[in-house]
Amino acid sequence: MPASQTPLAEALAEGPVVLDGGLSNQLNDQGCDLTDELWSARLLADAPEQIEAAHAAYVRAGARVLITSSYQATYEGFGKRGISRDATSALLRRSVELARQAAGGRTDVWVAASVGPYGAMLADGSEYRGRYGLSVKELEAFHRPRIEALAEAGPDVLALETVPDTDEAEALLRAVEGTGVPVWLTYTIDGDTTRAGQPLEEAFALAAGADNVIAVGVNCCIPQDADRAVAIAAEASGKPVAVYPNSGEDWDATARHWRGGATFDPARVGLWEKDGARLIGGCCRVGPREIAELSAVLGR
Repeated sequence: MPASQTPLAEALAEGPVVLDGGLSNQLNDQGCDLTDELWSARLLADAPEQIEAAHAAYVRAGARVLITSSYQATYEGFGKRGISRDATSALLRRSVELARQAAGGRTDVWVAASVGPYGAMLADGSEYRGRYGLSVKELEAFHRPRIEALAEAGPDVLALETVPDTDEAEALLRAVEGTGVPVWLTYTIDGDTTRAGQPLEEAFALAAGADNVIAVGVNCCIPQDADRAVAIAAEASGKPVAVYPNSGEDWDATARHWRGGATFDPARVGLWEKDGARLIGGCCRVGPREIAELSAVLGR
């Protein structure tokens, strides 16, 4: 089935679809300890029921797309803990299964398997810089095995998210070829450029001719930057736009905590929708309360 004819893509053609918010902040609110380098991915092995509960909280808030806990789940990361490749593959598939269980059989709730950037595996804030010193071919080889494992679990879409530069975007788009699963591609940005400094017009244009890409856009950025990026993404790619920024607080990767105040305002989604946004939600520090408000604003 062409990506444009999948149920989620058809829903996007009818109007905005509400994404969930940050998984880590909801897990924190549930009392989970995420100080480990594996972050929320550790709970796939240690407390999967907590992940399912976090997903369910977003369904109750009105989210219609659940992004899995696989953002920081890699063969390399789990391998450092002595977890075998077969066991890691099972944990990657579990991330999709947990989101599907939280959906409770609803046909209007979709599962997006998160594929985080190479920098997420390093757990040192590299995803906010990019430029890892790896070639496109090397990045493709890193991403392909876990993409294949996630695809085997049957998600509705692969979320290639928090991508800091165009080299990694190119590698990811190559790595998803042949999976048969549609994808969306979202960059983390700083102003009008990727975190690595490339113009957004060029970054979004990479996906313009890719039939398997159902949306492009931004995530894990401040809401003010998302305001400008949505229109650029729509014009450069010709595709529906995905937008799910952070709360507006600043992440201190060295101290590993958030600074400043929140600026995420669900009322601004009207501007995003006008400029072409069709997948709309939140990322870090945006919780079920904000998603419920966003859903109400969109009338979903």
